[in-house]
Amino acid sequence: MSNTSEKLQKVLARAGLGSRREMETAIADGRVKVNGKVATLGDRIEMRDRVSVDDRPVTLRGAEEVPRRVIMYNKPEGELCTRKDPEGRRTVFDRLPRLKGERWIAIGRLDINTSGLLLFTTDGELANRLMHPSTQVEREYAVRVMGEVAREQIVAMVEGVMLDDGPARFTDVQEFGGEGINTWFHVVIMEGRNREVRRLWESQGLTVSRLKRVRYGNIFLDKRAKAGEWTELTQDEIDDLAVQAGLAPRKVPELTPDEKNRWSRDKHKRRPVQAMRKPKGHRSR
Repeated sequence: MSNTSEKLQKVLARAGLGSRREMETAIADGRVKVNGKVATLGDRIEMRDRVSVDDRPVTLRGAEEVPRRVIMYNKPEGELCTRKDPEGRRTVFDRLPRLKGERWIAIGRLDINTSGLLLFTTDGELANRLMHPSTQVEREYAVRVMGEVAREQIVAMVEGVMLDDGPARFTDVQEFGGEGINTWFHVVIMEGRNREVRRLWESQGLTVSRLKRVRYGNIFLDKRAKAGEWTELTQDEIDDLAVQAGLAPRKVPELTPDEKNRWSRDKHKRRPVQAMRKPKGHRSR
């Protein structure tokens, strides 16, 4: 294989079919073929190869051909970071603007009980770089903690705690006050492991009662997106993200009139979070 070849999952992600992790799963499940043969993990391909997913041909694109759009979404509690939920619960993808020939890829995840900043992009390489531990992207959270927090507990979490999946630590912890038994803190972490912020506090015998992500890298959650709403990032913001990911800046393509109309309709047809109601006859599980 020549030095122009690339990993199959990377090329599929760039084609807008999902994240690299999702594409690795598709390959492992035998859903991907290269030149008529079922692909395996580790395969590398070139642009001239014929690739299909679920027997549907895939249009391969070079890195420079992929439109780089990024939107900021303010996730409410109760939404899942998955494309479809078997139980029919609301997902973050339900509210995003529709794309033609592209697919939104989530840059990281938040669990169902965590709210706040989520970034989505059409550029799989940008998503992968920003999520990779080696990039060392800061994630900042506002955390409401129940109970009295001692200085020794803060020091322990900054110096590092051994969790069941390895060591973890906050790079910064700032107290923001509170009332009664609850105190607000802002914490910064460099990874995106499952429930890592909550588990760090739990390692000190403390319970997190509210958790909201307020920053990812250089992007702060601001008033442009209320809970359940999204906004497209500016060219400068996207360029800053690209530089942080070690990628060259690239011009964000203008929306076509049809896309502008569709995005505007999508933005205004979504029900506000406070207007969501359980359907009649719904029973809590």
